[in-house]
Amino acid sequence: MARLESEPLAWLTTAYPDGRLASSLIWFLWRNGELVIYSRDNAKVRNIQANPNVAFNLNSDDRGGSVLTIEGTARIDRSYPASDQIPAYTTKYDARIGRLGTTPQGFAADYSVPIRITPNSYRAW
Repeated sequence: MARLESEPLAWLTTAYPDGRLASSLIWFLWRNGELVIYSRDNAKVRNIQANPNVAFNLNSDDRGGSVLTIEGTARIDRSYPASDQIPAYTTKYDARIGRLGTTPQGFAADYSVPIRITPNSYRAW
């Protein structure tokens, strides 16, 4: 699980109501046994509201190893703290947030929808 704490980027796959899959590059935090993502209020959020089953994937190494896939159940939790209120998130992404030309507070305002994913199964090799 060390990669869940150190990797900055991952892929989240959700399903549209018609069954088409959509994969999005995301920032995430591994916190208290779950994945925490912050999103704009967009198709990803609507997909999760319609179907909470998601897949989360880290990139492999250059030889196709170090794979980690998590299947889980996602939920929108608007009562969860904003990203700028979680020091581990701010520490992990501060430089990237700065490269976007914003502040942690600006990022939290723009990516204001907390998504919490409870892992159901893991595959790793």
